[in-house]
Amino acid sequence: MKASSIILTALCVTIALRAQSDDLDPRNWIGHDRTRPLPPVVDPGVGSTPDQAGKAPSDAIVLFDGTNLSKWVAMNGEPTKWIVKDGAMECVPGSGYVRTLQCFGDAQVHVEFASPAKPEGSGQGRGNSGFFFGGMRYEIQVLDSYQNDTYADGSCASIYNQYPPLVNASRPPGQWQSYDILWTAPRFESDGKLRSPARVTLFHNGVLVHHNVELIGDTGWVTRGPYRAHPEKLPLAIQDHGNPVRFRNIWVRELGRPGRPEFFLADKVLDGYVGKYQVNRNWIVDVTRRDGCLFFQWAGEDFLVFATSPNRFFAKTTDVQVEFKTENNEDVAYFSVGEDGGMRAKKVK
Repeated sequence: MKASSIILTALCVTIALRAQSDDLDPRNWIGHDRTRPLPPVVDPGVGSTPDQAGKAPSDAIVLFDGTNLSKWVAMNGEPTKWIVKDGAMECVPGSGYVRTLQCFGDAQVHVEFASPAKPEGSGQGRGNSGFFFGGMRYEIQVLDSYQNDTYADGSCASIYNQYPPLVNASRPPGQWQSYDILWTAPRFESDGKLRSPARVTLFHNGVLVHHNVELIGDTGWVTRGPYRAHPEKLPLAIQDHGNPVRFRNIWVRELGRPGRPEFFLADKVLDGYVGKYQVNRNWIVDVTRRDGCLFFQWAGEDFLVFATSPNRFFAKTTDVQVEFKTENNEDVAYFSVGEDGGMRAKKVK
């Protein structure tokens, strides 16, 4: 990513951490302070059984509830070819990875999975998939590791090619298993250098298998890639490794002060907004796409904007917003700074 995107991300994180610190730091309150805000009330939901998926906590974002794949797409943003069967989302071998439409940073993530009941193959060829953070950068391995030996850092619940799990807590093939993950996204300086690494705590079937481990960079097969600067929030993804692994009851609780929801739109959607928009005779706003992100030039500055819907975007350093529309068969954009309404600009053909 460009340095400008990293500056925006770092500033947003700093503001969020400062606000959270003010709320929770005991040095800001006297002991037993009766004016200290009480924690918000959350229904903790219901745990799953072997035959029935559970219910997510009331403050969770439910990514899959057993009914449809509306919150998942193929990696290019097209509809996925994965299927919903008997309340589970199932990988169709050869259909490609799937990812969430929404982007996430620091989070508590719950996901349940089951390898095929009739195992075929051995080692990495048996019930293989993976659950990814940061788009496709950081993988928690999914594998049928029940009485199935393979290399340690590729076994079930490993942080792939980095950390084996502390123990093998795998259940037999076909049985539902769970991951409960605490994910801390990496942070980068304005020049792209790593400021703090990603961290993972992971419970596999309720058993602690990683305790706040520090990732050393991207995960990957054969090679260990270095960290590459990227936004704090990116989609979650699930791997198609050629096995019909099933998933259910996937939910996320965003941690800290995550701000407004962000979505990762397909390049072809963003390309539809790229072009020059004329505000008046002397003012043209140039909208571009770089590295999968949308930028627009405003008052001599190049603003990286984040999607809150398929046609609405916002910047993180200044309250700059843009909404793209089609009116009277014309493509237009409404640009605003610090207030509603904004200036209407017509796309130049």
